[in-house]
Amino acid sequence: MPRCFWCTEDPLYMAYHDQEWGTPLRDAQGLFELLLLEGFQAGLSWITVLRKRERYREVLFGFDVQRVAQMSDAEIDELMLDPGIIRNRLKLNAARRNAQAWLALEDPVALLWSFTGDRPIINHFKDRSEVPAITAEALAMSKALKKAGFTFVGPTICYALMQASGMVMDHTQDCDRYAQLANGG
Repeated sequence: MPRCFWCTEDPLYMAYHDQEWGTPLRDAQGLFELLLLEGFQAGLSWITVLRKRERYREVLFGFDVQRVAQMSDAEIDELMLDPGIIRNRLKLNAARRNAQAWLALEDPVALLWSFTGDRPIINHFKDRSEVPAITAEALAMSKALKKAGFTFVGPTICYALMQASGMVMDHTQDCDRYAQLANGG
């Protein structure tokens, strides 16, 4: 199956590409998970985060936003000793802070999707050189999230979130998923 340029032969990466990336996601817990994972990815490769995703699900209470928001400093200290995750105190503190900010929003799913007019933006890129790292929508999302108290939500992270959650569909035309998702599938 032809896949996007960034997808390696790693089975985990292929499954993520084929089943998840670019597929519209409106589930609050799923979007919260992606938001945190994109923050953990900052400065690293996405495959690094994917390989640690199951451990994150274990140590972050299945990405239960209420429970993550209540994490104590002692729990974060304990997580700093866990080799199964990315041990970065700023990112772990951001996970807690972002959970608190998420809970303060009236409707976080509606807010996130509002930057694309509540529908996926379907791009028709032929080549990887056309795929942006930042868009005006991602910049607007980043500003709004920062204003709402979120951290680790720069415009590049926000655009990666938009791509991962299908707010934008950036599979290139030479990828099998392009035709499926470009036609609403």
